[in-house]
Amino acid sequence: MHKIKKNDMVKIIAGKDKDKTGKVLQVKDGRVLVEGCNMVTKHTKPSAANPNGGIVNQEAPMDISNVMLFVDGKATRVGFEIRDGKKVRIAKATGKVIE
Repeated sequence: MHKIKKNDMVKIIAGKDKDKTGKVLQVKDGRVLVEGCNMVTKHTKPSAANPNGGIVNQEAPMDISNVMLFVDGKATRVGFEIRDGKKVRIAKATGKVIE
């Protein structure tokens, strides 16, 4: 079980997009892809999907340590507890269970 999951809202706490918030699109190998953040330009060759090729803006993965879970308008650390025989994520700032 991980502290940050796909579709979580996160706040970026370091880097060029510091203080932005966004939805997690992907988590893989300790890196996260956040919607609309850490944008890079990529030069693409012509393909079936993009017949002209050209320059495309897209999100780049960033380290998971640079984001913090964003719950109820507040960035918070994440803890774990056993509730009703299940391990659940807890927001440290409020003590609430994160669904």
